Amino acid sequence: MAANCMCNETGVLIFSCSGGSDVGELSDRVARKMAKCGQAKMFCLSGIGAHIPGMIESTKAANKIIAIDGCPVSCSKKTLEHAGFKVLAFNLKDIGFEKGKAKVNEESIEKAASIIAGGKIEETISRSSGGCCTK
Repeated sequence: MAANCMCNETGVLIFSCSGGSDVGELSDRVARKMAKCGQAKMFCLSGIGAHIPGMIESTKAANKIIAIDGCPVSCSKKTLEHAGFKVLAFNLKDIGFEKGKAKVNEESIEKAASIIAGGKIEETISRSSGGCCTK
């Protein structure tokens, strides 16, 4: 087992875009909110792209891998897929946030987190600690 591998972590891992645009920032903040709420553990996308062995092994141990992207380029999703992972992907454009026009505020963060949490990851979240982003 590689050094710094957290292979016993088998829950939900969330990876987000942190790009230079408003939707990149929003993606990152949504992922952080969901992690803070206990819905997933935020993990390092750059480590996956750099093929850091411990991070790859930790990600292999996850029950579910979520990617949140800000725009249709889908860097998070593509980085994870390129590393061989099956990903549950969400794109903020698909839920109403347009690059260059998105407000990065608590209302937007909560809206996006609620939509993502209420979507396809609902079953996984209900088995976790509940979280504060689900209604």
